[in-house]
Amino acid sequence: MQEEKDILDNANDEKEIDLLELATKLWEQRKKLIIWSICGAVIGLIVAFSIPKEYDTTVKLAPEISDPKAASGGLGALASMAGLGSAQAGADAVYPQLYPDVVSSVPFITSLFDVEVETKEDGRKFTVKQYMEDETKAPWWSAILGFPFKVLGAIMASDEEEGGKDGLDNFQLTKQEYELVEALNKRVTATVDQKTNVVTISVLMQDPLISAVLADTVVSRLQDYVTQYRTNKSRKDLEYAETLNEEAKVEYYKAQQKYAEYLDRNHGLAFQSAQITRDRLQNETSLAFSLYNQTAQQVQKAKAKVQETTPVYAIITPATVPVKAASPKKLLILVGFTFLAFVACAAWILFLKPMLEEQKNKKASEVKAPVANKKE
Repeated sequence: MQEEKDILDNANDEKEIDLLELATKLWEQRKKLIIWSICGAVIGLIVAFSIPKEYDTTVKLAPEISDPKAASGGLGALASMAGLGSAQAGADAVYPQLYPDVVSSVPFITSLFDVEVETKEDGRKFTVKQYMEDETKAPWWSAILGFPFKVLGAIMASDEEEGGKDGLDNFQLTKQEYELVEALNKRVTATVDQKTNVVTISVLMQDPLISAVLADTVVSRLQDYVTQYRTNKSRKDLEYAETLNEEAKVEYYKAQQKYAEYLDRNHGLAFQSAQITRDRLQNETSLAFSLYNQTAQQVQKAKAKVQETTPVYAIITPATVPVKAASPKKLLILVGFTFLAFVACAAWILFLKPMLEEQKNKKASEVKAPVANKKE
């Protein structure tokens, strides 16, 4: 036992000695560490100021649950805890968990291409498509790294025959349209809290006003999409009821006119046949009015049903023009590059340089050995 303890103590002493030795080496080379750290800080500043500013606008909204009774019951509560509450809350197929898929879908993204936006600094107006293609900036190294691919793409495009295409076809996008959809998908995101069903929509743009306007537009169009779906059946029922009401109205007016004309032509006649015809026309008019009245009531009920099925959204955090840029994190980039430069210099001093010197000495000794043997 004593021997094992002595061995452990010796190992600990060697570790302490090694750490002290490493620290001593670093202290001796402190000037080099400082120079490398300063170089890393300079590179970090160049990188931080080369990345364009990005402004993030976040909107939070709480959608209405389609079937509150199902969601408030015992099974509904358990399903909500499991993140399935909205899917189980009734017959609504577009529940909040699907909102991110709706926002990222091709038809939804391409519908944003023609949205009119305005820059905050100079008030220039563009569509979202024009702004993304012509006004969005990239770091200077992106142009250098992407130049070979751009040249290759230009050569391939010149070899291919370009077919004429009128308008935007969501079923078959061009390469440029697909790249624009991908770029917007990275900048327009939607997430859902599984417990509370709160939907968070974020829009990241290089202009703060455009970011806020586009975020507000995305929220509005998402609400319109869900409202359109939720009220689709009710609106069709309303259209059908209005059609029946209009037909009943026409028939009632015809019957009323026919009855009035008969009374004008046969005023004062006391024949039994005239009395029977008058009673028949009066009954037809009453029946037509009754039908017209019933269909009018059905129209009012259908309108109430449309209003009832229209979802209500509580905007928790509305869209506002951001004041501070969300990226780049200049201080974080500066600290990161400085730290990486320090670590790289330390690794060079402690490990790489001794390893290279050892290999160099080994090769030198191997070369000297044959020469010494020849002399002997």
